[in-house]
Amino acid sequence: MKLIKSVTVMAVLTLCFSVAFAAGSAADGRKLFNDPALAGSQNDMSCNTCHPEGRKLENAGTRDYSTGTGAKSLEDMINICITNPLKGKALPVDSVEMQDLVAYIKSLGK
Repeated sequence: MKLIKSVTVMAVLTLCFSVAFAAGSAADGRKLFNDPALAGSQNDMSCNTCHPEGRKLENAGTRDYSTGTGAKSLEDMINICITNPLKGKALPVDSVEMQDLVAYIKSLGK
């Protein structure tokens, strides 16, 4: 019985840790947001250059990307900004960096 409880507790803790890790870190995303070297940027710009302190991104985490931008998701929009203004290379959608940026941008919501 003790073994079953121990295994159950370990499984729950592992699941919680995995979900928290997969969700991304807003604190790490903020660092990336302010990093002019993000994704191999070819200039001295960062996301913060165009969006100081996340300005005008308050709705970015919840908006509908199906019209107007050419993006289908927040991740697509982030990559459009990385490849165009920053002149960097698109991040894989499942990368830790992308998940951290998404977590930070979603944290800006009101």
